[in-house]
Amino acid sequence: MSKLIIVESPAKANTIKKYLGSGYEVVASKGHVRDLPDKKLSVDIMNNYAPKYEIIPEKEKLVEELKAKAKKSEKVYLATDPDREGEGISWHLATVLGLDADKADRVTFNEITKTGVKNGMAAPRKIDMDLVNAQQARRILDRLVGYTLSPFVSQKIRPRLSAGRVQSVALRLIVDREEEINAFVPDEYWSVEAKLLTESRRVLKTALEADEKGKVKITNEKEAKAYVDRIEGSEFAVESIKKGQKTRKAAPPFTTSTLQQDASRKLGFQASRTMRIAQELYEGVEITGHGRTGLITYMRTDSLRISDEARNAGTQFIKDNYGSEYVPAKPNFYKTGANAQDGHEAIRPSTPSITPESVAKDLTPDQLKLYTLIWRRFIACLMAPCVQSTTKIEIKSFKGSDKKFCLLTATGYSIKFDGFTRVYELPEEELNKNVLPEVGSNEALKLKEVTPTQHFTQPPARYTEASLIKELEENGVGRPSTYASIISTITGKEYVERKQKQLVPTELGTAVIALLKEKFPKIVDTKFTAGMEADLDRVGNGDIDYIKMLDDFYPELKKQVDKAREDMRGEKIRLEQDVTDIECELCGAKMIIKTGRYGRFLGCSNYPQCKNVKPLILAKGMCPECGGDIIEKRTKKGYLFYGCSAYPKCNFVSWDAPTGETCPACGKAMFRRKGGKPYCANPACSESKANSSKRKSK
Repeated sequence: MSKLIIVESPAKANTIKKYLGSGYEVVASKGHVRDLPDKKLSVDIMNNYAPKYEIIPEKEKLVEELKAKAKKSEKVYLATDPDREGEGISWHLATVLGLDADKADRVTFNEITKTGVKNGMAAPRKIDMDLVNAQQARRILDRLVGYTLSPFVSQKIRPRLSAGRVQSVALRLIVDREEEINAFVPDEYWSVEAKLLTESRRVLKTALEADEKGKVKITNEKEAKAYVDRIEGSEFAVESIKKGQKTRKAAPPFTTSTLQQDASRKLGFQASRTMRIAQELYEGVEITGHGRTGLITYMRTDSLRISDEARNAGTQFIKDNYGSEYVPAKPNFYKTGANAQDGHEAIRPSTPSITPESVAKDLTPDQLKLYTLIWRRFIACLMAPCVQSTTKIEIKSFKGSDKKFCLLTATGYSIKFDGFTRVYELPEEELNKNVLPEVGSNEALKLKEVTPTQHFTQPPARYTEASLIKELEENGVGRPSTYASIISTITGKEYVERKQKQLVPTELGTAVIALLKEKFPKIVDTKFTAGMEADLDRVGNGDIDYIKMLDDFYPELKKQVDKAREDMRGEKIRLEQDVTDIECELCGAKMIIKTGRYGRFLGCSNYPQCKNVKPLILAKGMCPECGGDIIEKRTKKGYLFYGCSAYPKCNFVSWDAPTGETCPACGKAMFRRKGGKPYCANPACSESKANSSKRKSK
């Protein structure tokens, strides 16, 4: 009889098999096998909020296969991911397989390497029910909020909307920032810059900082020109040259949050893309000379801790490849935040000696980019600091014996020792861009030009994915593992749209938040939501009972919803974007865009007196089969697709969206798969998908 190990993903299973050899069978549950059914609340409020789990329909056959394998096995190890979610999945597996949760062999792998698997298998434990209860509490809490608020929001604004415990707070941050931007009144200010020539004919760029009265603040053009007049025709004397040294330490290793932020800023990856690729690197990739190998440690963590083994391996790599001078006199240690769970190490390469260059040919372009980012950040965090030589030059401009003067300053630095920047962060040109020319204390300087420049104070910047994730983390809202799904939800529901990487609220998103702020202020309050996150952590630590936590929260929410329904009886919020210029042919009123079970359509604004409805035409091109209009449609499960308005006479349908452009070859509508290139939907056209792939192969 063999020993059965159940993990979450097939890729992870394949990697672990390599390290365990014969005597073990490794299979994947492919995520959750049980969950709360979507069609109903699935929480028994009157019975201590008991969740009503069901086996996920698509997993029924898999569960039967797992049961059969478990019966034949000598022992069953539950090796799902090492976090709350993974603990919950192990508990569900134990339940459906008939295993005793108090005796079940639960093992975890911080890294999918030979050492990581060996260490995990050597330390089986029982399922941690505190972590399971924390995961259950989060799931039940989100279900109670979503299934209580979403119907109300959908009824008052538009069908098929949702509100959530964390997503609504994230949306509020974006909406509030937009309101700040719209209310912002810019202030005018000016700067004055002077370019001076040294005796060696080098240009020294200086800025006006002060005059005989103190620090200068210029608010209008007249004042700026007055200073220009004072500087022109002046003599210049070096007042002081201050030289110093600045030490810049490396950033700590990545946590989930900082990885998502850096991948967004440096690679342009959305959080969901970052986490998907990180999961692939953790679970294992086929590497030449190594076989299937997990390249990074577990990617859901808020800890900055590094194991001694990894630290020693990384330090040795630095000595061997960069020299002992790049190893700090004292090792770099980084303090993990007070609210961190510290369940796992920081994100790092499993084997520091496996460089990005050595595996480049084995990874996809995205995998290589992310692995390079993680590898460099980890190696850099173990290295000596960067040492910069700093210089500040102060120069007085004056005319004759006049006591009035202008103080011009120039600051810059050069690199004395590159330290960790040899591996990560600042490119060489940025490090040296402020290098100043050599200037003596008695140098005779001459004015080349003086320039006044107008500026205006800027409103706060819109959130990007990186800055929103940072804000959520700093406010204690959500957890790093949830940020990607939060952003996917608010963009997928069309509450927020991306504009040049910025997150901009739509009219719909603004209306949802306005309603929630008015009727349910606690739900969209960052401090309240952060407090609930802290309570969930306390549940996971075994400090509080999750049923009491739910009971302290839900009855009040139910009262608020009941009151809001009564207060807004018969009211409906109409969005400007839903009103069209199309007149109803039956009564003459304007048609409005409505959303039904199968997608958007046009309905008369004079409803219920007039019940006229008709399809919403996208006007993005002609049907490639019959020349009719293309319209949005939805399946019974709500999935969006596109079809011909002449249905059922014409059966043309497409999952891909029309681009609004016509084919240059045949004049029919062009379509685009998400992330792909436009193509013609006419199969006979040279620009169709089939024919374009044939051209490429030739």
